[in-house]
Amino acid sequence: MSSTSSTSNLIVEDTFAEAFPMTATRLIITAHNIELAQMAAREFCGNASSVIGCDAEAGIERLARQDEAPDGRPGVCVLAFAFSRSALAQAVTARIGQNVLTCPTTACYSGLDAPADKRIKVGAQLRFFGDGFQIAKKLDQRRYWRIPVMDGEFVCDDVAGTVKGIGGGNLLICGSRQIECLEAVQTAVAKIRQVDDVILPFPGGIVRAGSKVGSKYPKLKASTNDRWCPTLRGQTQTELAPGENVVYEIVIDGLSEQAVAQAMLVGLESLKTSPGVLRISAGNYGGKLGPHHFHLRQLG
Repeated sequence: MSSTSSTSNLIVEDTFAEAFPMTATRLIITAHNIELAQMAAREFCGNASSVIGCDAEAGIERLARQDEAPDGRPGVCVLAFAFSRSALAQAVTARIGQNVLTCPTTACYSGLDAPADKRIKVGAQLRFFGDGFQIAKKLDQRRYWRIPVMDGEFVCDDVAGTVKGIGGGNLLICGSRQIECLEAVQTAVAKIRQVDDVILPFPGGIVRAGSKVGSKYPKLKASTNDRWCPTLRGQTQTELAPGENVVYEIVIDGLSEQAVAQAMLVGLESLKTSPGVLRISAGNYGGKLGPHHFHLRQLG
């Protein structure tokens, strides 16, 4: 284990979270009412926890601000991340086509400005669903596609801007009792979700099945992080101290290093005040996985 520091009974390890570059985009999904916009956003973000087994990592960032959506309707901002612009374009287009276009009254817009070479085709691909009946419309140098559907038209930006984002910021939270630790983590997640430009891609923002790179089975890219599994304490080189019987992880993706650092700080400050937490650590691979290192003791 890394060396540690302690305030009262809580230990914050002298270690760092290791994160890696990704390509990211923000989309604004609007609808007749916020319930429909949220429904489409949730469906868009389905099966998008980790690029280990998903085509993208995605999550709801926040509600769109009143002046943010081009059509002025209620909206939800979602962020999506992938390892390349081409992979992101494919994932985003498929997810909009299956889960947003199909939802009543929705429209979908780019939430990021970017140079032409940093954009991905969205409506430019989805327009073919219109089977020749689609119509292009240009307003203020921005091109939209109007695709006929059974309740009217689905409007979508021709392209969406992308930026270089960061994936894999994380906190590992160790506790003695499952429910007490879980409640502490849920409180921290709620506070982190108030930070702009970040998402927590895993279900409920919490990971109970952390992974390590590789496996004894050659075909698997990742497998259970046995050093952090309480039931394997006597069968592996454990990272757990006596009394640590449960571990949860918070994984954070963000549009910038500053956003990820702020989200981690908010989570850390929340967890420090919880009696259900014994130790806070972070996952890394000695600096070999990614160039972004978030040292817990330097966050705040």
